[in-house]
Amino acid sequence: MNRKDNRIIIYTDGACKGNPGPGGYGIIMTLENNPYRKEFSKGFRLTTNNRMELLAIIDALKKVKRKNADIVIVTDSKYVSDAINKGWLEKWKMRAFKRIKNPDLWKELDRLLQQHQVQFVWLKGHNGHPENEKCDRLAVKAASAPANKLNIDKGYEQPPDTPPSLF
Repeated sequence: MNRKDNRIIIYTDGACKGNPGPGGYGIIMTLENNPYRKEFSKGFRLTTNNRMELLAIIDALKKVKRKNADIVIVTDSKYVSDAINKGWLEKWKMRAFKRIKNPDLWKELDRLLQQHQVQFVWLKGHNGHPENEKCDRLAVKAASAPANKLNIDKGYEQPPDTPPSLF
């Protein structure tokens, strides 16, 4: 079996009902030339669409058990794909992630990218691609869960540089 036969293809999408508002993400993980397929989703009570796009990729990469895996991430997020493919992430690292939105997630994504060989492919969203459409449905459904079933996006609701509320 060659390396290409082991390639992991990950489709992701994030959604938010309002921006900010309740959000969610959807993930589909497949193996190239293999019927293996897993789907995941998770909802959050208050977040942004860009955070959900990033968190989908982060959580998908955390699920990869193989070391130094060959991974293709298919996303409809220009925010994420351009940051990687146009070298913005490297520039942000050199500036210690100063003056960028979502530094907590970009730092985590950068750490995970160091563990694998990852290629990002941008796909126009809501354009009939079956996996992208399914990820969108998973994300919207996760964001639509009852409020008491939604997770807390701690990085959004209480960023690290924000002192905790005393009352």
